[in-house]
Amino acid sequence: MSTLRVTAERLTILEHPNADALELAQIGLYRAVVAKGAYRTGELAVYIPEQAVLPAGLIEELGLTGRLAGSNADRVKAVRLRGELSQGIVCRPRALAGTDLAEAAAAGEDFAEALGITKWAPPIPTAMNGEVESAPDLLPWVDIENLKRFPDIFEPGEPVVVTEKLHGSCCLVTFHADSGAVQVSSKGIGAQGLALKEDEKNLYWRAVRAHGIPAVAARLAERLGASRVGIFGEVFGAGVQDLTYGESGRTELPGYAAFDVSAVIDGQLRWLDAAELLAGELPLAPQLWSGPFDPQAVLELAEGRETVSGRALHIREGVVVRPVAERYSTVLGGRAIAKVVGGAYLTRKGGTEYE
Repeated sequence: MSTLRVTAERLTILEHPNADALELAQIGLYRAVVAKGAYRTGELAVYIPEQAVLPAGLIEELGLTGRLAGSNADRVKAVRLRGELSQGIVCRPRALAGTDLAEAAAAGEDFAEALGITKWAPPIPTAMNGEVESAPDLLPWVDIENLKRFPDIFEPGEPVVVTEKLHGSCCLVTFHADSGAVQVSSKGIGAQGLALKEDEKNLYWRAVRAHGIPAVAARLAERLGASRVGIFGEVFGAGVQDLTYGESGRTELPGYAAFDVSAVIDGQLRWLDAAELLAGELPLAPQLWSGPFDPQAVLELAEGRETVSGRALHIREGVVVRPVAERYSTVLGGRAIAKVVGGAYLTRKGGTEYE
């Protein structure tokens, strides 16, 4: 999931093609539907992104009572309004009256706490849960930010690789070369510095053992001269999320696709090319395209049908974009990596978002 930040943003106002009383406010590459005439291009307003949970008072103030997602009708979710995808809320809350929004935008000020806005946390099903233990040396996964929010991560024409983003649950594996120990976790649990104790009923441990990931990691550690190796992949199939890629769930072999590798070499953490290192060793997230960065091409690739099953069984979740040469991003203050989630995926009915 992306980082939740509620910030002041400068707007670009576009015509809504299907509604005379509505317009589109563009923030980065996001677009949110707004009332016509409420804002003008160049003006500043507060942008509340998807996955934000709003307090009752703010919901009432914005006239959104009963119109948001979730059992409490308090979560911001992408919707289609008169045929146009609307992601997030553009507003000027009373609580920020008198705030210099231009100054706040320049400083990157986050208003989430001031407005009582929190980040939605998806539930954890029993099969993905389990007993945990402290794991300070676990190699964690990172939150991937959305390219629509940070369109300047990549330079125009920079060589990038676009892979399919799978709708499953992120599985973290850390192999310790000195002891041969293996730690397994999920993204949410791993972010707390915890690992799952081995349990044959746990989804992640089933996937790790079924696909022989510890042996792959051991070979990789020896090849790289690494003290620790992290292999990150998506576990998927029936019983994991609503999109199953044709995996029935009736087998002892859960669906799995690796998408990233990290390693500690000479005391330094490095992110490495999973496709290069794991080809022939583990199933991989499909590569959809490689070439000079073009934001419009990436947005188009986020839509369409999945390629994992080879049968285009259902919609695609989206894509992940990386530079061909791993690098640091000054825009993000970390790895240069981003995602785009498809509009059809965001607005599907009855979807699950377990983590």
